[in-house]
Amino acid sequence: MFIMKYLTSDSLNSLLKPFSGWFDAGSSIMKTDVRSDDKEYTLSIELPGIDKQNINIALEDGYLTVEAVRNHEETEKDEKSNYVFRERTYGRMSRTFYVGDGIREENIKAKYDNGILTVVVPKYREEEKPLKRIAVE
Repeated sequence: MFIMKYLTSDSLNSLLKPFSGWFDAGSSIMKTDVRSDDKEYTLSIELPGIDKQNINIALEDGYLTVEAVRNHEETEKDEKSNYVFRERTYGRMSRTFYVGDGIREENIKAKYDNGILTVVVPKYREEEKPLKRIAVE
């Protein structure tokens, strides 16, 4: 309790600042908006700085997985400067969404433009089978 008397909010924040990114780094990766209408779901996924060739989309057992790789930017070695801190993340990242068992991959459409991946997934609807009547004799 003695230490707390002298530890102000600002000094506590500055003490914990180096660790602040440990717990929230994942929250900024692949931010996604999902819209729905009568016919389909539309996923808009932020993937800035990623080449289209480094994006993979797979459908398996009703789960749609979007995987992307952001490569580290190679810069010339400069012995006079160093990074103070780096907020941009590099490497492999993925998100998985349950879209339903009846969805076929050929019906899913994807477009990547200006750092946004848009994936359109049709809603699965079981076709109504006509009611078969049996004649009574």
